[in-house]
Amino acid sequence: MSFSIILQFIPFVVFLAIYLFLHLQQTNSDNAIITIFRPMQMSFSRKVWIVGLMLLAMHPAWGQSYEAQVEMAMDYAAKDSLQLAEKHLRLALQTEPANPNNALLFSNLGAIQQRKGELEEALESYTYALNMAPRVVPILLNRAALYLTMGRLVQAQTDYSLVLDIEADNSEALLMRAYIYAAERNYNLARADYDHLLRLDPAHAKARLGLLTLEQKAGNLAKALDMANALVEEHPDEATYYIFRAGIEMEMNQTDGALIDLEEALQRDDTLPEAYIMRGELRLARKQKRLAREDFERAIALGASRAELQELLRATQ
Repeated sequence: MSFSIILQFIPFVVFLAIYLFLHLQQTNSDNAIITIFRPMQMSFSRKVWIVGLMLLAMHPAWGQSYEAQVEMAMDYAAKDSLQLAEKHLRLALQTEPANPNNALLFSNLGAIQQRKGELEEALESYTYALNMAPRVVPILLNRAALYLTMGRLVQAQTDYSLVLDIEADNSEALLMRAYIYAAERNYNLARADYDHLLRLDPAHAKARLGLLTLEQKAGNLAKALDMANALVEEHPDEATYYIFRAGIEMEMNQTDGALIDLEEALQRDDTLPEAYIMRGELRLARKQKRLAREDFERAIALGASRAELQELLRATQ
């Protein structure tokens, strides 16, 4: 238990000690000295209430300033003590409910709740923050990312579009809106955002990968393969690009090249379930059922859905 937490209990211990002392004083009615002075004394219950209120005022939860509560919240968040971080953020908000910095505090509260897995509560906090500061880009980006996590693509797209109304060259908003457009099959709009990103940064790998995916979806496999070759050549240690190239090669029926690329990917990162699934499919097509099943089971161990692989697993029997 940290020293700061121990300090929070001290006023209550002192309060208990004073309570017991006053109680003993009150019950000792035969004591002559106490009897003489009793008319000058407050009642026992009133004394206890006054002392209690004084000690409550001394307690950190009530006595700390707005800035101190915020500082404590940030310290606890940095230590991953999320419950205490949330508590002190709420105390700061209660201390100065009209403080103009509260938009940032609500955004930080949302981030903490998101880390705790309380997604609806986090969404509410981000929305409170944006009600106070509707055009603050970092808060809009936070809420948009949360909407994506929750699968609410339309709301996420709205927030990313608002960011781009404020900052037309915001890379995160361009990239994520392009992803949403592609998921909604609005390929022309997705391409426009990827092209915008590449005008800002011609080497932007994720934008290039996005365009590669669009070409693949459009059936332009030779062009997509050329783009994948360039990415692999420029980033030879990045496993993801080998997997993308393998996917294109599988569509082009270049199974030997696809197997080689999947092996290369797994040499660089052996925790990628999609690489095992793709290799399992290739092995199953070659009647290598035992090896295919091993790949599918490995993918499941790494987080892939057994239900989604059930049909492939049956094919290996």
